[in-house]
Amino acid sequence: MFEATKVGRKLSKQSFKEQEELLRAELLQIQHALKKSDIPVVVIVSGVEGAGKGEIVNRLNKWLDTRGMQTFAFWDETDEERERPRYWRFWRSLPSRGKISVLFGGWYLTPIERRVLGKCTDAELDAELSRIVDFERMLTLDGALIIKFWFHLSENEQRQRLRLLSRDDRSKWKMHPQRKKFSKQYAFFEKNAERIIRQTDRGIAPWYLIEATNRRYRDITVGKTLRDAIQDRVDSPHVADTQITSHSPTLPDGKNAQVTILDHVDLSQKLSRNQYKSKLKGLQKKANKLIWDSYNKKKSIVLVFEGWDASGKGGAIRRFTNAIDSRLYRASSVAAPTKEEQARHYLWRFWKEIPRCGYITIYDRSWYGRVLVERVEGFASDEEWHRAYSEINAFEEQLTESGSTVLKFWLQISQEEQLRRFKEREKVPYKRHKITEEDWRNREKWDEYKLAVNEMVIRTSTEYAPWTLIAGEDKLFARIQVLESICSAVESALRK
Repeated sequence: MFEATKVGRKLSKQSFKEQEELLRAELLQIQHALKKSDIPVVVIVSGVEGAGKGEIVNRLNKWLDTRGMQTFAFWDETDEERERPRYWRFWRSLPSRGKISVLFGGWYLTPIERRVLGKCTDAELDAELSRIVDFERMLTLDGALIIKFWFHLSENEQRQRLRLLSRDDRSKWKMHPQRKKFSKQYAFFEKNAERIIRQTDRGIAPWYLIEATNRRYRDITVGKTLRDAIQDRVDSPHVADTQITSHSPTLPDGKNAQVTILDHVDLSQKLSRNQYKSKLKGLQKKANKLIWDSYNKKKSIVLVFEGWDASGKGGAIRRFTNAIDSRLYRASSVAAPTKEEQARHYLWRFWKEIPRCGYITIYDRSWYGRVLVERVEGFASDEEWHRAYSEINAFEEQLTESGSTVLKFWLQISQEEQLRRFKEREKVPYKRHKITEEDWRNREKWDEYKLAVNEMVIRTSTEYAPWTLIAGEDKLFARIQVLESICSAVESALRK
C-alpha cells in the first residue's frame, strides 16, 4: 500500500512558488463558499513521525482564513476527558456547519498507539475500527465532509528526519512523545497502519496517502486535495444512505392489528396515599445512600425520561432529585435545538451533557426526539430517523462501556387520563404554563406517536440500556416504580 509514497516525488522552489499563489486564492474562495453551506469539514492529519504533520497544519492555517477553522491535538487526556467516554473529546472538536476542524490523529491516534505498543490485540483493533467506520458514516450522512490524510516516509528517511529533529531544541517539542518507540518498530507500525487504512477507507470518508519526503510536494498536494474535496462536496452536498435496508412495517388495518407494546402496560396499578408515603420515604433514603456510593466509586448515571405529554415525568424526576445532593446531578430539559445545536449533528448537544465519573445527568426528553417528534412531525427525513436507531444504540453502548449506568423510562398513560390532566392544568394557575397549543395538537397524532414509540422500544431496548415501561395512570404508583427501578439498577452496577 505504501509503495506509492516512497517513489521520490519532488517539486522545485520555482514551481512551488507559482502554484502556491494560485492555490491560496482558490482555497480562500472555496472556504468562502463553504461558509454559506451546511457542510462541516473534518480534516484528519495522521502518519509516521517526522513526516511534517505539524508543518502542513501550520501551512493550512497560513493559507486559509483561521476564523473559519480550528486545530485540535489529542496527545494527552485531561482529567475531564478521562472521566467520560473516549469519543466525548472528539464530539467537542467537531465543527459547526460551514467551518473546518483539523484533528491531529483524531480517533485513529489511540488505536494505532495501543496496537503498536502491544496494549491491544488484532481482534480488539478490528472492533475499534468497525466503530470508527460507523462513526464516520454517521457524521457523513449528516452532511459532514471527512478528509483523511496519511503522511508517509521510508524507514531511512524517517530515521534521518528524527535524528536532525532531535538535535534541534526548537523542534523537539513538536514531535510525539512516543516517537522513539514508534520509529524503532517501523515495520510493525507500517503493517498496522496499513491494516487501519485498509479497513477504514470508504468512499464517503477516503484516505489520501501523501508522500512526505519533499516538503514542497507534500504541501501543494495536500492543498489541492483539500480544495478539490471541498469543491466536490459543495457542488454535490447530498450524501445518500445506500446502506438503509430495514424500514418500519406497514401494519394492516383493523383494531387488533394496531396493538403495540404499550397496550400491554397494566394501567390499573395503583397505590393508596398511605402506601405511597411509606414506600417513598424508604426508597428516597436508599437512593441517597446508593448515589453517594456511586459517587465514591466514580460510577456515573444517565437517566432518560420520555413519555406522553402530562404523563408525570417532572413529578417522577423531582421525587428522585429531592432525595439526593443537588451537587451530584444535572437536569437537562430538552426543547427545540438552538441555532448552535442545529449547526451540528443532533447527538452533539447530548454528548455535551454527559456526566463525569460519579455524577448524574437527567434528561427530561432526549435524543429519542429524533425517532419520535422529529419523525412524526416531519422535522427529520425518512433517511435521518431510520438510521438514528443504530446511531443511538452505538451512543448508549459507548456510555455503558465507559462505566455509566443508563436507565430509560417511558411513562405510559391513556388518552382519557391525558385529557383529564390537560383540563386540570388549564384550571390551576400555577400549572397553566405546562399546557400549550402544541400539546393539544399532538393529541391528534396519538396513533402515529404510538407506533413510533413501539418501534423505538423494540429497536433500542438493548441489554446494556433497556427501556422500562412505567404505568403512569396513577402518579403515585409511577413515582415509586421509577425510584425502585433506579435503586435496583444502581445496586446492580455497584456490585459489578
